[in-house]
Amino acid sequence: MAGGKIQKKRHQQAAPPQQQRWGGGVPFEKSKGQHILKNPMLVDTIVHKSGIKPTDVVLEIGPGTGNLTKKLLEVAKSVVAVELDPRMVLELNRRFQGTPHSNSLKVIQGDVLKCELPYFDICVANIPYQISSPLTFKLLAHRPAFRCAVIMFQREFAMRLVANPGDNLYCRLSVNTQLLARISHLLKVGRNNFRPPPKVDSSVVRIEPRRPLPPVSFKEWDGMVRLCFNRKNKTLGSIFKQKSVISLLEKNYRTLQALQLNNKSQLEEDKVSLEDVAVLADMVEDLSMGNSDEKDDQEMEVEDMDMVGEDGNDASFKAIVLGILKQGDFAEKRAAKLTQVDFLYLLSLFNKAGIHFS
Repeated sequence: MAGGKIQKKRHQQAAPPQQQRWGGGVPFEKSKGQHILKNPMLVDTIVHKSGIKPTDVVLEIGPGTGNLTKKLLEVAKSVVAVELDPRMVLELNRRFQGTPHSNSLKVIQGDVLKCELPYFDICVANIPYQISSPLTFKLLAHRPAFRCAVIMFQREFAMRLVANPGDNLYCRLSVNTQLLARISHLLKVGRNNFRPPPKVDSSVVRIEPRRPLPPVSFKEWDGMVRLCFNRKNKTLGSIFKQKSVISLLEKNYRTLQALQLNNKSQLEEDKVSLEDVAVLADMVEDLSMGNSDEKDDQEMEVEDMDMVGEDGNDASFKAIVLGILKQGDFAEKRAAKLTQVDFLYLLSLFNKAGIHFS
């Protein structure tokens, strides 16, 4: 009976499922993406694969209680930790107060997506997965450019980042991130390595920004890629002969002509605008694993029946667009199997004809 009373008492004192105390410390909240690495060997592996030099300034995002922070401080010149939760900030400062590393740690309390990031050489982070896409592109837009970032993502998101043409997970996210950086998969991390354990497995990836950035307007690039991946398994010929697409491209074409813009000068001005990088962060639809290709194909067939052709100007412009696709041998190709070089070439063909996507 005594044991039964004790169990009942413990049950009454248990913390809510979304807010549990681990090891008698600060309660972690799953709703805020707080999943702390508890495997010390895994922490060591991540730090080792980061290739941190003694002269490096390291940016850590979401340090939590500081398990990874401690290892980073041991190998880096200094660590800048950005943490949103004030309870974690207090815990972090208490943990390193009076230690040899106290002067090497700077803690910034705030939302990493809203605050201005300081200079750093390397970013090492176990982030809340709900900010994966906007954070990735914020880092890639940061100047001066960092050497690399080693980040823990939800496995599905990570595999989309590294997906190759023809892979099932190859999508607009893959194309846009690989335009700006070289990305490699480092290791898979099971959910039991965290406390509290998340519902999904994770992966660690390495992101190295390209230097210099590709000579392309990111607004133009994303406009074209968005169209191509709207139905990635349809041929580009089927996509670009839709009435809505032809109308959009012709409107852009006529507007540029009316304004008498020098397209080449405009592109030169837009090429490496850091504000444009933010355009590529709009990736919500790419995170869905639902396969809607069959539905999309049916919708495409209906749209394809409503072709441009009654108006002479529209028919003429349609012929120009389809001619560009044939010139580059793209008419029968699909976005799901196109490489970065293919997309760059396709965009250049459209631009040479005075057709733009932004």
